[in-house]
Amino acid sequence: MAHFFRKIHTILYFASVLFYFILAFPLLYFYTRNPQKYFRQIVFFRKWISLFATTTVGIRFQVREEVPIDWSKPYVICPNHTSILDITAINYTCPQQFSFMGKVELLKNPVTRIFFKTIDIAVNRQSKISAFKAFKRADILIKEGKSVVIFPEGRIDDEYPPQLHGFKSGPFRLAIENHVQILPIVIHDAWRVLWDEGKKYGSRPGTIHISILPPIDTRDISAEAREKLQTDMYIAMREHWKTGNLHENVKNI
Repeated sequence: MAHFFRKIHTILYFASVLFYFILAFPLLYFYTRNPQKYFRQIVFFRKWISLFATTTVGIRFQVREEVPIDWSKPYVICPNHTSILDITAINYTCPQQFSFMGKVELLKNPVTRIFFKTIDIAVNRQSKISAFKAFKRADILIKEGKSVVIFPEGRIDDEYPPQLHGFKSGPFRLAIENHVQILPIVIHDAWRVLWDEGKKYGSRPGTIHISILPPIDTRDISAEAREKLQTDMYIAMREHWKTGNLHENVKNI
């Protein structure tokens, strides 16, 4: 019976996403005709479509910053990845203009397609040419003062319960080459609310807890030291992931 209600909840969640997307579509369509000019407005709609949908079905977020974050600067933002709700978690957490880098399959989804054709970056990780173009686009966005969100694990793994898996080198190279900070973010329990796309276990109302770790400066890190940086950040995020280290001073939706 619990599984049945979780499936119903998942249907309601996706219906809510579609409802708010349709509601916003006329203005969104106008803005996406010129994404360079209306980048901020498209980011606004991407954020609030996702947040209205989660709020409608009883999903909330709590965020803790380990240190105060200067949101006026661009970052390479690196969250762990266990759920499609990670997108909404980052939309909620980051009050700045940013682009997601995500799998090319998101171009097939009618909701995500409009964003990945305009402000976000679709990448086919099986294609070196596609990966090169994606990181070139990310490089341009950072130089324009915008942040880029890259899930360093590269994908949601099939393992359940999920674990934090090894990181790809791409986001670290991008940050080092542009001399911008990396912002590690641990999304603790999105998978408990909705794992992956919800096809197997469904979803439920609940609170998703998010920890923003201290930014990592890359200005004095050589290409040779990149692997150590990658390992050190993985260890730090894994410790937060394992302990579910939640604290006071949270922000609630």
